Formats: sequence, C-alpha cells, structure tokens
Amino acid sequence: MLVEHPNGALFVSGYGEAAPTLWKSTDRGTTWTRVDVGSTEQGAVGNSDVDLAVAPDGTLYFVAMLFDAKAGEGRRISIGVSHDVGEQWAWTRLSEARYDDRPWVEVSADGTAHVIWNDGSGVKYAVSTDRGASWKRQPKIAPHGGSSHLAVGPGQLIAVRVPPLSASGAKVDREVDLIMVSADGGRTWQQHSAPSAGEWKSPNAVGPNDTIRWVEPLAWDTRGTLYSAWAEQDGVRIARSTDRGQTWRTTRVVQTGGFFPYLIARGAGELAVTWFSGTMSSAADRFVSMEGHIARIDVARAEADPRVVGAATLRLAAWNPGKNPSDPPELDSAGEYIATAFLADGSLVAVTPIQDSTHNRFGFTFWRIGEAPPR
Repeated sequence: MLVEHPNGALFVSGYGEAAPTLWKSTDRGTTWTRVDVGSTEQGAVGNSDVDLAVAPDGTLYFVAMLFDAKAGEGRRISIGVSHDVGEQWAWTRLSEARYDDRPWVEVSADGTAHVIWNDGSGVKYAVSTDRGASWKRQPKIAPHGGSSHLAVGPGQLIAVRVPPLSASGAKVDREVDLIMVSADGGRTWQQHSAPSAGEWKSPNAVGPNDTIRWVEPLAWDTRGTLYSAWAEQDGVRIARSTDRGQTWRTTRVVQTGGFFPYLIARGAGELAVTWFSGTMSSAADRFVSMEGHIARIDVARAEADPRVVGAATLRLAAWNPGKNPSDPPELDSAGEYIATAFLADGSLVAVTPIQDSTHNRFGFTFWRIGEAPPR
C-alpha cells in the first residue's frame, strides 16, 4: 500500500517478512528508508495483507494480518498508529481468530478510523474516534462473505465490497456478491447487488479460462459518486452509481483484459485504475508473460462515459521459484493489486513489488506516472 502524509512524506508497506514492513521517503520517492514500527513484544505482528491510511491531522494507520503459511490460515489482525510521521508506534490487536483475513483501514473526514476484515463468518468492523488510542468493535457489516475492499466518501459515506470468497479463499458463500453502503458513518448499512458479473472461485480452483478475482475495489469522488472496478479477460470495467449503490452505469474503459484491479478517486470524477495482464503457458500451469498497467480516467461530467486520459505499462520484477529445482523461475504478481495514489502535487504514482529469490533481490519499484493532464 502507498499513502502520502500531509507533510509530503510518502509511506509504502508490503509483506513477506516475519514482521510488518514499512518504508518512508521525504524527497518525493527519490530515496527510501526503512521505518522501525516496533517489536513483536510491542504488538507489531503481521506477515501478510496490509493497508495504510492517513488522517487529515497526520495520524498514520498501519493494519497488518498474521498468516500461518503451514496451515494456510490467517491468525491475527493488528493495527499500528503513529502521531509523529512514523517515528513512534502504538499497536492494538483487533482480532486473534482462526481465518482472520484481508484487513482494510480508511479514515473519514471527521477523523474516525474504520477497519474491516473477515474470518469466514462475515465482515468484521471496528472504529476509533480518538486517533487510534482505543478501538470499538461494531456489529458485523455482513454475516457472510469476504472483505474485498473498503472506501470512505464525503461526509459520512462508506462502502464495503462483500464477495463470496473469505477466510483466505477457504470459504465460498456463492449467494453473496454485495456492496454495502452506509450514509451515517457506519451506524447502519444498506445492501446492494454488486454491478460486476462472473463466478468467484477459490484460488485453488481457478482454471486457465477463469478470471482471477480477489480485491474488487471501490472508490468515492467528492461529488458522492461511488465507483466499482473489475477486470475480465476482455477488458477492465468501471461502474458508477450516483444513488449510493442502488443503480449502476457500467463502461468498459480499456480493452486490455487481466486480473487483480485496483481503483482510486479524487476530486470530481478523477480516477486511476491499475491491473495485471498475462499469458499462460500451453499447459496453463504458469505465466509466460505478465505486465502491470495503470490508466488515468476522467469522469468530469456525471452524464458522460469515463475516458482514458493517460496510460502506462509497468514492467514487473517478481518471480517464484520453479516447481522443480531445474525449472526456471515463474512470473508472479507478488500480491493482489498494484497500489497507486494521487499526490498533492498532481502526479499519479504506483508501487510494484520486487521478488527475485534467485538473485536475492526483494523490495519495490516506485513509479511516478506524470503530472495531472488538463481537464
């Protein structure tokens, strides 16, 4: 994940090590330093899914999941809070349940921090109204399904994507495919059908002709328009709703198909979407090519279709070892999406992982896509 602090510092989080991993740049991404987020004894626990959010007052939130790779199950959700631009951290354990999975954190304009996750028995929810000093568990947002994404909008608007998959793919509730919307800061929720179509399958059951689905992102713009994005084999689609998820208008914005999309918005209809594309081997057991993509989308007029105003291909540097010692490395996305952000200077930036055990190279690439085009 990638966020910009109000003072201009950039933070990037990732996973793969035994503890939560965070990096900081104070020169617009030219150089980076590792952030000490605390010890395991201090509560800094997590080796898997992460998310970052920053409040208007500069409070930085870092949520992390602990995954038991041997059992294939999540075990804990923890959140760290910093009030001094990442210098010191205080950690809280939000959950320690079997199957804990896919946490997200966002901050409303009033400073309320919202965290969601799932554990195979619905979408769990906690809030903090005191800058992370304490957290209060709320009723479940949904009794079934997963926590595919969380987005906060102007005022008290919140949206949560609830797909069939939960518990790291161990559970599939096929009757669930929803977007939950709250207009009162999470006190009550309205249930709506998701605009995307297609079957959700457990990661182990995905075949060569299936679209790989996991994070299906949401975003609000400042007008209160809600956007949903998803990728299919014939392209990437964005649906928008001006009535808080009750009705949707869908547009295929790009014809390059793929998987694992991500979406952000700012202002009145300024969007950016990222996704992966790739070609499978004839045996459909590995990718023989894979690229990352990012597109800037304009929806300045609510009645007009979204249009691409800038796009770039991101060269990836992530591989897994081959199935056999003599096999070449296999291309990998090294995650479920390509994190992206609009910066205060008008530029669009993104982060892609570096994962290359053959050459002992691990880290990330920071991409600056360009300045904002005229609208």
